Parts: sequence; C-alpha cells; structure tokens
Amino acid sequence: MKRLTLFLGHYGSGKTNLAVNWAMNMAKSGKSVEIADLDIVNPYFRTKDSQKELEAAGVKVIALPFANSSVDLPSIPSEAYALVEDKSRYGVLDIGGDERGAYALGRFSPYIREEDNYDMFYVVNFHRPLTRNAEDAYYCMKEIEVASGLVFTGIVNNSNLGAETTVETITETYGEADKLSKLSGIPIVAVTAEKSIATSDMVPLNLQKRIFD
Repeated sequence: MKRLTLFLGHYGSGKTNLAVNWAMNMAKSGKSVEIADLDIVNPYFRTKDSQKELEAAGVKVIALPFANSSVDLPSIPSEAYALVEDKSRYGVLDIGGDERGAYALGRFSPYIREEDNYDMFYVVNFHRPLTRNAEDAYYCMKEIEVASGLVFTGIVNNSNLGAETTVETITETYGEADKLSKLSGIPIVAVTAEKSIATSDMVPLNLQKRIFD
C-alpha cells in the first residue's frame, strides 16, 4: 500500500465512492489516513458527503469549508498541500473528472514524482457516454496524464448502472477493460461491485478473485 493513492476518471466513473471506501479500508488496516477532495469539476457529489462515516472510521476529511453548499469555487484546500508534502501521513486524493480536473493535481505532481510512493488509479465506467469503449477510455486516460503530469499505475473497472447493476452489467465490460489494459500497458488492479453482486454465484470463476466490494 503506497503512501498516496490517487483516484481519477471521467465524470460519472464513480471515483469518489471508490476513494471513500479505499480510505475507510486503509483506516481499518490500522493506518492513520486522510482523504482530500480535489474535485474542482463536480461540486454535486463530494467526498464531504461521507464526512460523518469517514470520521467515524478514523479518517480525516480535507475539503473546502463551503463544499456541499450553493457556493462553487474551483480552488484547492490548503491542507492538501501539507498532506502531499508530509511523508509521514497516508493520503487518498479524489481528483476531478477529466483533464480540467487533473490540472488541479498538476501543482502537486513534482512532489509526488520526487517521493515516488504513490498509486494513481484510472477509474472507468464503460456504461458512461464518453467512455463506452476502450478507445474512448484510453483517449480520456492520456488527456488526464498529460494534464496532471503523472502516469497511471492501475485500472479499476467500475462499470455499473447504479441500482440497476447486475452481474452481467459488470462482466460484459471486462473485454473492454482488458483491451484498455493492452492499449495503455497498465494493469487492471480491480473490478468493483456491491457486495450482493461480488458474492453472487453467477460471477465467473476467472473474475471472482478480481472483484472486491
């Protein structure tokens, strides 16, 4: 587990939900962890939405004081700089949904590259309009890398249809995820699903070890 874990992906990929769950699981493993909301693109679903649950799990939330209000200013919480620069702290970073959001990460990238103790996960939902296939998802991935000044270390297939998600919703996209991995040279590190789906007997054997709740 690296000191910093970054989650990026196009709008609607589900990266914020993943970042929140990742931080809570880090805390369960005994790590002292903080999560920073650096999403300047989408003010409507924020890490701060889960602040009570995160703090109950022992995770400190770094977010602007007016998050979840009618005020929408594209700025970065000052505490996020300290989190990136202080090598004694574990951090999870939730980054904006496209190359515009990734520019916010660019100001931190020199420190992150110098320390070289990070994972940057590309979260993809192949059921979203702009990432329907591997080629479109790859184009989005490269835009984010250029804007952020960092390279992805892993792909998370988070394909879902919200409450309508089934086992087939996920498994039918695995071919595109595999193709994206081959196009980019970046490994698939996880397939995500809600617990009821992840534990279903309908999950193919070759996927059971790659799905986590």
